[in-house]
Amino acid sequence: MNVHDILQNPDEHVRFAAYLDKLGHVADPDEVDLVSRVLTDPDQTMAESAVLRHLDRRAADLYPGPTYEGWAQSIAQAAIAHPFLAQRLREWSLFRAVTLELPWQPDDLLASSNWLQLKTAAGTNTEAIEILAEAGRTKRIRNTARTGLNHRSES
Repeated sequence: MNVHDILQNPDEHVRFAAYLDKLGHVADPDEVDLVSRVLTDPDQTMAESAVLRHLDRRAADLYPGPTYEGWAQSIAQAAIAHPFLAQRLREWSLFRAVTLELPWQPDDLLASSNWLQLKTAAGTNTEAIEILAEAGRTKRIRNTARTGLNHRSES
């Protein structure tokens, strides 16, 4: 079943599942085209949700490796008209920088979403965790960071 066939189905739940299946099996050279085509679905909320799941899965697999940056740039082009997806890609890149101890700015972390702050608070970068323990956006983020710091000091 191709994307055109998927688009013919009136049930957005069926289309969502079909998109996830297609995205889960797409070959690397065809990924950007498929993402772009999924994002043409008339139900933009559903289409963005399917692409977000794919983006999160792929970014989690790729961020530690050398192919991440090229992948992120190509996906960013497909997602440029979708602010939430573009933001998530930027946050994955910030998460990558924090986790791999590449250059990053504390203000960028503090301005990021709850999703990224919580993911980072549960991570391994002591500097980032200390920042979030002190100034994370929510109580949950601050507590997660403090718990991580306490476990480190006990080790």
